[in-house]
Amino acid sequence: MQLFSCAACGQPVHFDNRSCVRCGHRLAFVPETLSMEALDPAGDPLWTLVSKPDHQVRFCANEVNDICNWAVPADSETPFCPACNHNRLVPDTSTQDGIEQWRRLSQAQRHLFYSMLRFNLPHPNRDADPQGGLVFDFLVDEIAADGSVIPAMTGHDEGLIAIRAAEADDVTREQVRANMNEPYRTMLGHFRHEVGHFIWNKLVRDAGRLEAFRAAFGDEREDYGEALKRNYEEGPKPGWQEIYISSYASVHPWEDFAECFAHYLHIVDTLETAHAFGIAIEPEGHEDMATEVAFDPYRARSAQRLVNAWVPLSVALNSMQRSMGEADLYPFVLTPAVVEKLQFIHDLVHGKIPANSDLNAPAPVSNNQAFQPQAAE
Repeated sequence: MQLFSCAACGQPVHFDNRSCVRCGHRLAFVPETLSMEALDPAGDPLWTLVSKPDHQVRFCANEVNDICNWAVPADSETPFCPACNHNRLVPDTSTQDGIEQWRRLSQAQRHLFYSMLRFNLPHPNRDADPQGGLVFDFLVDEIAADGSVIPAMTGHDEGLIAIRAAEADDVTREQVRANMNEPYRTMLGHFRHEVGHFIWNKLVRDAGRLEAFRAAFGDEREDYGEALKRNYEEGPKPGWQEIYISSYASVHPWEDFAECFAHYLHIVDTLETAHAFGIAIEPEGHEDMATEVAFDPYRARSAQRLVNAWVPLSVALNSMQRSMGEADLYPFVLTPAVVEKLQFIHDLVHGKIPANSDLNAPAPVSNNQAFQPQAAE
């Protein structure tokens, strides 16, 4: 994530800020320019950009209850920003718990969409693509007749992404992580993983890149239901650590792709943060671990360049976490096989894999990963 500046006073401001702590100007993220902007009132509901006095915006309709801090053009036909415009079911705002859940969900969702906009990834909504457009349902748990909780499931089905709203609560999410013996589980990870399935639909399956995908990840025509059943009954494949980014990635090529896509966004976005803050790793006596992110990670020439910067940085971050008595921030190993898969993701999002190369290939079974208990992302 970038480090932004207040256009009114120069104070550093961050992606989730609502106002400048120095001068008090209202702030909004403007997705068209990928910038945080200081605002001057221009008559409700309009605001003028301090940096461009002739340009007016209004807040996303979900600015109510402090859900969203993005702006839309003053003449926009939709009241919602590019992130919120994909929401269908949202938490109940008549309760404080519902509002708090939605705030945390929205924060993760907006971080996801920042990366999607940076990479110019496709994200049609259901108006533009009624059958496969991207739409989010934030689902609440059900209460059984005996009073027990029936957890809502997180998953993807042809552009419909369901997210269990209860996992916006740190305690609930940590309980799930511990119960599933996962090293890592975050809301942003859920969003990035599930959108990975959507991106697979749009940029692999529907764009004729199946053969290139199979060469990197394996044959997605393997029965998904049987693969899940085998994983939950027998555990991950033996030796999965050498080939996959996580044990859940070993379940099926679809999950392998979604996990690698999520990790690719993790790495790129965190490296951009390191770049913005000028972080350099120079351990005395260990020059082979030195690194500096002196490039724009969103425009890196290869996945290997990203990994070369990421490994020393993540080792340092993990060490700092341990010094604070916390678990590793990034408890994963990037083996050569995993780096090759990350290179596929890199080439895919940068448009370097030829499309329409196998549109005559047999159509795969719908990649319905919907509403399965999802492992760590």
